[in-house]
Amino acid sequence: MRKKSFYVSMVLSAALFFMPFLSIAQEKPIIIGAPLATAFLYGWDAERGIKLAIDEINAAGGVNVGGKKRPFKAEVIDTRDLEPAVPVADALLAMEKLILDKNADFIVGGPVRSEAALAAMDLLRKHKKISILTTGALTPAYGKRIAENGDKYKYCFRNSSHVPVMMGDFMAILNDLQKDHKFNKAYIMVQDVAHARAGGEYMQKALKEKNWETELKIYPTGTTDYSVGLIDSGKKGAQVLFLWMDMPESAALLQQWSNMKLKSLPMGFMNAAEQPGFWKATGGKGEYMIVNLVNGGNAPAKITPWTMKFVEAYKKKWGLEPEGYGTSSSYMAVYQLKDAIERAKTTDPDVVVAALESQDLMGVYGRMRFDKKTHQIIPSWDPAEGAVTGIIQWQAGKRVQVFPPKAAEGKILFPPWMK
Repeated sequence: MRKKSFYVSMVLSAALFFMPFLSIAQEKPIIIGAPLATAFLYGWDAERGIKLAIDEINAAGGVNVGGKKRPFKAEVIDTRDLEPAVPVADALLAMEKLILDKNADFIVGGPVRSEAALAAMDLLRKHKKISILTTGALTPAYGKRIAENGDKYKYCFRNSSHVPVMMGDFMAILNDLQKDHKFNKAYIMVQDVAHARAGGEYMQKALKEKNWETELKIYPTGTTDYSVGLIDSGKKGAQVLFLWMDMPESAALLQQWSNMKLKSLPMGFMNAAEQPGFWKATGGKGEYMIVNLVNGGNAPAKITPWTMKFVEAYKKKWGLEPEGYGTSSSYMAVYQLKDAIERAKTTDPDVVVAALESQDLMGVYGRMRFDKKTHQIIPSWDPAEGAVTGIIQWQAGKRVQVFPPKAAEGKILFPPWMK
């Protein structure tokens, strides 16, 4: 009898434990469609961020929609929009498949390429689907288009940064280097793709306005030898090497720079240098590289109480630290949707739009609020006031946040051969 009583007790306990999960599983899921370039960093890390947030939310009971708990479900599709020669139309077809075939209620992630993200805005309007752009597309034209056509593009949001803000962050660092160390010569090396060329030209213009001497060199995608340009930068006395490249081969540039012991500080946007495995891939020769990860939380830092909880949860689920741009923003977008849906008490897109516009949520990389005119996340150098960037420097094998000051965990270090 005692044995029977024990087993009955165990069964009842198990039933009580699993009841919330059985209950939520019976409800219709809220489907998050994720159009991503899954073969690339800005796609796969976004997918991992989205799935981590969904797992956490569902494990905690799901989304309270007007008193009914519903689970989130992810539907991911490969847009291939970062692959060479893949037309924008292919990304739009993939996105429409998410909406029509997979019945996506909301869109999170991409398209990743700026041209595809802009083209997708009309598709979102047509199907009345709210989208939170979280990775890849950095063009300021996205927010500008929303500001100029508010009713037409009201379903489009972006919780990540964009080029003018990111350039302003880097200019703040460069202004300090000019002021404190008399730096005034920069050598700009960019990849031959539209966003990198435009970024390089923007940076060159901004530096010239601050009386810097500059040189701009453009490299074809796939370049593995940068020695000619690096030697030229040394001859011209460059103190800063500003880089904008998203090809994996760019890791060779840092190896060559280190081997040459050039008296310049490397910084910029380099896809390869964002990832936790960069140190090992360069044999430690990526030391001192300063990288813009766009949003805080894409590398370990204590920006808000949530930041390191996210980092540890990501490590536990995926076996490595957050991998770079697109990770923390994609994770936060799911929580932003949860918050907006619960306050709206419905998944009706027009009601959820209003809830997103009035949102004020402390997140992984600071205070999350959308500008009501542009639907762009409001940036700040203070996490108590807005979304902060994550500019890190590789120091002794670790990614150390060095900017903005209120979120920094270390100071910028210089190669010993620069002293």
